[in-house]
Amino acid sequence: MVRDLETLAFTTPVTFLVGENGSGKSTLLEGIAAGMDAVAAGAWDLRRDPTLRAARDFAAGFVFARRRHARTRLFLRAEDMFGYTGRLCADIAELGEIEQDLAKLPEGPGRDRATAMARGERAALTSRYGANPDARSHGETFLALLQTRLVPNGLYFLDEPETPLSPTRVLALIALLVDRVRQGCQFVIATHSPILMAMPGATILLAEGGQLRETDWNDLEHVRVTRAFLSNPAAHLRRLTGN
Repeated sequence: MVRDLETLAFTTPVTFLVGENGSGKSTLLEGIAAGMDAVAAGAWDLRRDPTLRAARDFAAGFVFARRRHARTRLFLRAEDMFGYTGRLCADIAELGEIEQDLAKLPEGPGRDRATAMARGERAALTSRYGANPDARSHGETFLALLQTRLVPNGLYFLDEPETPLSPTRVLALIALLVDRVRQGCQFVIATHSPILMAMPGATILLAEGGQLRETDWNDLEHVRVTRAFLSNPAAHLRRLTGN
């Protein structure tokens, strides 16, 4: 975890939290999301998720403020996607079952109103997420969810969103973020992706040695290692394998 943190200001629409595994960047992101009372798009609510206990403890020690009221506040981990899509599928199926059960009741205004409500809710979900949200690939589902959930003037906390995405899809994610920034959105993103970190105009905060400091993209180890490997992968693999 980042030690001795007293104040932290986010001055650009997009801020990347970067660091090695165990550096505390994800815990920091989770703590800020908890402090801003963000909604979690997963199988658990952020307030009740047992894996986010440390984040809630972190948030309890800070005061959180934002100059503009956010239309929505969302916290999303790529690993939670299966839980979220599963919940959507279950909701759609349950609404369909309610419609079938209502159809067995005697005709009347009450049955018609209840049926219309259930049908309307199911139609709204399928229109937004598709009849079977779990039918697409993980990466396609993740991008489709972001396109739906990232509404204008929102505040968003994304933990390693590149995880299910191919390099081309990461570029599509950057395009989506650029579009939403133009619509007044703000993002705090924990990531390992050198491609995503290259987004123009973003601030990069490096968690290293228990400290947090602003860093240039070219100075990141993620970038240096990736660039060196791609320049001569065979040589790097020979050094690693001894062959």
